[in-house]
Amino acid sequence: MRWRDSRESGNVQDYRRVRFGGGAGLGIGGTLVALAAAYFFGVDPRVILGLTDAVSNNTQSGEPVTGIPQDEQGRFMSAVLGETEDTWSAIFQVSGREYTPPTLALYSGQIRSACGFASAAAGPFYCPGDQKVYIDLAFFDELKSRFQAPGDFAQAYVLAHEVGHHVQKLLGTEARIRISQENASEHDANALQVKMELQADCFAGVWAHNADRARHILEQGDVEEALAAAAAVGDDTLQKRTQGYVVPDSFTHGSAAQRTSWFKRGLTEGTVESCDTFREGA
Repeated sequence: MRWRDSRESGNVQDYRRVRFGGGAGLGIGGTLVALAAAYFFGVDPRVILGLTDAVSNNTQSGEPVTGIPQDEQGRFMSAVLGETEDTWSAIFQVSGREYTPPTLALYSGQIRSACGFASAAAGPFYCPGDQKVYIDLAFFDELKSRFQAPGDFAQAYVLAHEVGHHVQKLLGTEARIRISQENASEHDANALQVKMELQADCFAGVWAHNADRARHILEQGDVEEALAAAAAVGDDTLQKRTQGYVVPDSFTHGSAAQRTSWFKRGLTEGTVESCDTFREGA
């Protein structure tokens, strides 16, 4: 990805030197075990992964550094965030809306968010309560070594996917779906969650399409890196690794084929309208 000429966003809070009390981080390998336990025993995965205040004592040592990070990987994340800000601001402006960007919170091990206390095992996530994207950069090492999904654009896809959830928040989609889930069966609630995640994948493709058209950020192999990352975190891929078989009714993010397909649709068509995963038959 061509990023060194990109505008680096200052909407970054760097918690990597801040220490929080609470449960220990599991890493992505621990995530797989935790999710497998949730599938087998019907336990809320958020409890296992530390996404509740109940598992932490909420102590904090130190304060985050706000602004553009000084290290190479932090600067890259800042540049990708800047690209998402410029792209989504332009898209929103066309439709008469104003885009309010999220904050990127970089952390190491564990962190406290408005959605609860999180360990690195939760993986990258977006919290609508504080409109922040949370990423432990060690996740990308695991994505490369354990899931064979290396490359800077694989990392950009992950951030763009989480920013996609922020776009859903701004458009009101997130609130509508949460209300629908409260009144739905577990099966239907899971199906709605999958559609949310697939739309975020599609929005990541929309970002890549428009950012490349405006600033030519894509290099040869970038799209393949993003597709490999999307496939690596498909529910079927993760379930095969943890339990040896696939249970589609328990999907919460979509299969590898679904995730890559929706990313490609956004990348090809480049419009918000092309990402209506909630349309019947989509």
